[in-house]
Amino acid sequence: MQSHEEIMQQAIRLSIENVERGGGPFAAIIAREGEILATGVNTVADDNDPTAHAEVNAIRAATGKLENFHLDNCILYTTCEPCPMCLGAVYWAGLSEIYYGNSREDAARYGFQDEHIYEEMERPLDRRQMSFSQLLGAQALEAFKLWDQKSDKIIY
Repeated sequence: MQSHEEIMQQAIRLSIENVERGGGPFAAIIAREGEILATGVNTVADDNDPTAHAEVNAIRAATGKLENFHLDNCILYTTCEPCPMCLGAVYWAGLSEIYYGNSREDAARYGFQDEHIYEEMERPLDRRQMSFSQLLGAQALEAFKLWDQKSDKIIY
């Protein structure tokens, strides 16, 4: 069983290796009871995927390994405070704790700025920089109604 510090040191090592390979300076590890389940590094540029952050990649690897979309009693070790997207993924995955190395302010000093997303999330829809328009809401509700009637649905 590894300590929190030992697991975080491994995450930091992964982030450094990722930079040396040409990737971003981010890595994440998901562990349960001191045992590493999965790792992930930032592969945004490699995959041409803006969602391929280290935390999301680690969540995908852990859920695949466990064959379960809920990561009960698992801990995320990440080299940087999660961005809004990754934080949402952490909550959806049901992780119990987060340990992080760098703060979002540290990341901003190196050009990784997500403060504007936090600010946008607090604004009403009609005051956001991106236009939000509801379209065919009544028709879209049909899928929810159908799902609600299912007796074998999986709640998540």
